[in-house]
Amino acid sequence: MSTKFIGRVEEQRILQKAFDSEEAEMVAIIGRRRVGKTFLINEVYGEKINFEVTGIQHAPREEQIKNFMFQLKRSMDLPIDIPAPSSWLDAFILLISYLEKIDSKSKKVVFLDELSWLSTPNSGFLRALGFFWNSWAVKQNIVVVICGSAASWMIKRVVNHKGGLHNRITQRIFLRPFTLKETREYLKAKRVNFTAQQLVELYMAIGGIPHYLKEIEPGLSVVQNIDKLCFSPNGFLQDEFSRLYPSLFENAERHEAVVRALAKTHYGMTRIDLVAKAKLADGGNVTQILEELEQSGFIASFYAFGKKKKGKLYRLSDEYSLFYLRFIEGRKKEGPGTWQHYSQTQSYKIWSGYAFENVCLQHIPQIKKALEIGGVYSETSSFYKKGTGKEKGTQIDLLLDRNDNVINVFEIKFHNTEISITEAYAKSLRERLRIFQEFTHTRKYLMLTIISIFGVKENKYSLGFVEQSLTVEDLFNH
Repeated sequence: MSTKFIGRVEEQRILQKAFDSEEAEMVAIIGRRRVGKTFLINEVYGEKINFEVTGIQHAPREEQIKNFMFQLKRSMDLPIDIPAPSSWLDAFILLISYLEKIDSKSKKVVFLDELSWLSTPNSGFLRALGFFWNSWAVKQNIVVVICGSAASWMIKRVVNHKGGLHNRITQRIFLRPFTLKETREYLKAKRVNFTAQQLVELYMAIGGIPHYLKEIEPGLSVVQNIDKLCFSPNGFLQDEFSRLYPSLFENAERHEAVVRALAKTHYGMTRIDLVAKAKLADGGNVTQILEELEQSGFIASFYAFGKKKKGKLYRLSDEYSLFYLRFIEGRKKEGPGTWQHYSQTQSYKIWSGYAFENVCLQHIPQIKKALEIGGVYSETSSFYKKGTGKEKGTQIDLLLDRNDNVINVFEIKFHNTEISITEAYAKSLRERLRIFQEFTHTRKYLMLTIISIFGVKENKYSLGFVEQSLTVEDLFNH
């Protein structure tokens, strides 16, 4: 099986539809670093691409234009250099001249990659791109693909552009990391056949980023692969964290501060607490930082049950960032066997519980399908009640509030064996349900649902109490 056809089914359909269209199409592809945007475009369009250029990070306008002209010379197959023009407008005029000379009835394809790097401040790039589209491309048989890793920049400056590109995007693709099912298929194509539990353990550490998964080697266990990738002197992911955020955001130290603060909590944080923990000055800038991190897939926000405007909580959702901050940072020089050791510690057990919850929260559609409620409208939320002198606090990380008068109350556990409900555990769960019902005054039916690796062992405490039990295999549904 070729890895190029694994997953991305809808994305491939959108790109092919744009190519088959009888009109000019501008396709915006947005996705975080290493998620496979460029690979997808090259695999779908391949030799159909007439011109392709990738921006250079931190390069000034003059170097960006010079790079643009170098790629144009290669596309034209010219033996001589083309003098670099002084403006982006002149550069795009030369691109138009080249494209007009291509004698082909097939649709032309132009691919502009890492747009935020090409469009340096005050360079006039977006204005020139708007000219290229509005004065020429819109009347041609062409697909213009624009791509970027800085999700917030792409949305604000391109998708929601108020100038010449306003409402010019005809197709949008938000490229997400692989799901567990896609991860399994991708690794099988590489002759890596881990069990469902092993795949989840790997996913908890590095997520579904194709460029990371590409480094997984057959013949090595999950522990050995993580050891090699994250803790060996030449490990591919040993220093990825230091490159990750600066490649996407300006003044990335503020974004890292938010991520580091969220990595220290299991329960999510309000904006007020997050500003204090990350030592940021509160204001509009914080809103921008949080939006950029969320739109890029590094953090997730959700509301507490019953609250639509206030009570929003933020949670670190990027698996690799959490794993790096918990285990890799500070242990880079401990060498081979590091993960073999730490995977047996109490720190691992604490982290694995939170990381498994993260995986479940990123597979809500699969959970709903397993519960056979895919067609029922539901809202995802959490619940937290602070303890008092008279009563203990309680936390529920996942609730599905359904339109059919039911609320699924989830208990998510990462265990290597079946979950056994003891008398004390059952009592604790019942108390949690009681507090939730009394505090929220909900009249909906509460359905206790447990998600674990191997499910729940039936006994007198589980029967009639645990109404639905999902195993790790249920997370692999599409």
